[in-house]
Amino acid sequence: MSRPFLTEDHEMYRKSLRKYIEKEVLPHYEQWEEDKQVPSSFWKQLGEQGFICPWVDEKYGGMNTDFGYSVVLAEELEKVCTGISGPSLHADIIVPYIDSFGSEEQKQKWLPRCVSGEIISSIAMTEPGTGSDLAAIKTTAVRDGDHYIINGEKTFISNGYTTNFVVVVCKTDTKANPAHKGISLIVIDAVDQDVPGFKKGKKLNKVGQNAADTAELIFEDVRVPVENLLGEEGKGFYYLMEKLQQERLMVAIGSMTAAERMLEITIDYVKQRKAFGKTISQFQNTQFKIAEMATEIEIGRTFVDNLIVKHMAGENVVNEVSMAKWWVTDMAKKVASNCMQLHGGYGYMEEYEIARRYRDIPISSIYAGTNEIMKIIIAKNIGL
Repeated sequence: MSRPFLTEDHEMYRKSLRKYIEKEVLPHYEQWEEDKQVPSSFWKQLGEQGFICPWVDEKYGGMNTDFGYSVVLAEELEKVCTGISGPSLHADIIVPYIDSFGSEEQKQKWLPRCVSGEIISSIAMTEPGTGSDLAAIKTTAVRDGDHYIINGEKTFISNGYTTNFVVVVCKTDTKANPAHKGISLIVIDAVDQDVPGFKKGKKLNKVGQNAADTAELIFEDVRVPVENLLGEEGKGFYYLMEKLQQERLMVAIGSMTAAERMLEITIDYVKQRKAFGKTISQFQNTQFKIAEMATEIEIGRTFVDNLIVKHMAGENVVNEVSMAKWWVTDMAKKVASNCMQLHGGYGYMEEYEIARRYRDIPISSIYAGTNEIMKIIIAKNIGL
């Protein structure tokens, strides 16, 4: 299928990235799954070859490319496994906060290292007991002269165990009314040195996406220079809302790619597996299931690619992206279940890719805002 936003340059980038992945990632990613993290060398190799943050301006070390390159990076990493998508999260969900809201001094200090892979970034939003209720966070940042003193605890932080650069969502005004007006974004930069009071919990033992390290982050009287404040005090909630369109679009892009991959490996499997004297692909039930999945995937791909075009044009498609995020992730979960069923007992074995895909996909309907939250947003935007 022709992709409306991709050019020959995008495909050259894809070809180069795929060649790197085949040589340096495919032989190792299963070990990374066991280790429950990817090595920092993976980030640095991606950075050295220009695969991380190519959209960043040239004066900060990037190539000033368009969002299409971000799509290609997300898709090619997803084709291997969701667990190695940390660099895509870094490049297209976290670094944009620095690019959009950082001062010139902050950009000069941090963006080149984001591009090179030296910085392994994370964004610390979720707290124990808060979930999607961002306004209820309890992590505080109290001004003390030229520093903020940060106290609190975060959980389910992607890249959290290997991170050396954290954008902390915290309250600089605990008395603000409404509460979200007291939220700010402050960076903890631990690239070159330990930061006293900043601690990482153990790697969380997740059901899937094992290579994607996830951890708790703990802040005990962490002193952070005031120049690490991103943008203005009290504007953090608005900054987060502004970037959610791209974050949720990235989730839809990854889930679309996962659904396509699951269908691909299942078609290959049913053509080879035999039962009752013929291949499984010859049974009508198999053909119907495959046809149904292929149709829904084609519909999803058309919708998502159209949203990518609109997003690249700078259009406000928050409502449509909310639709895509919940529908595509739910569709991908259904595809995972159907594909595992068509694999039979072998689909439950770890040596078959569908087993890992089946474990990896469910979280997509939870992170970046649960699908229930997506439906609330849609309902409000259509006047309910």
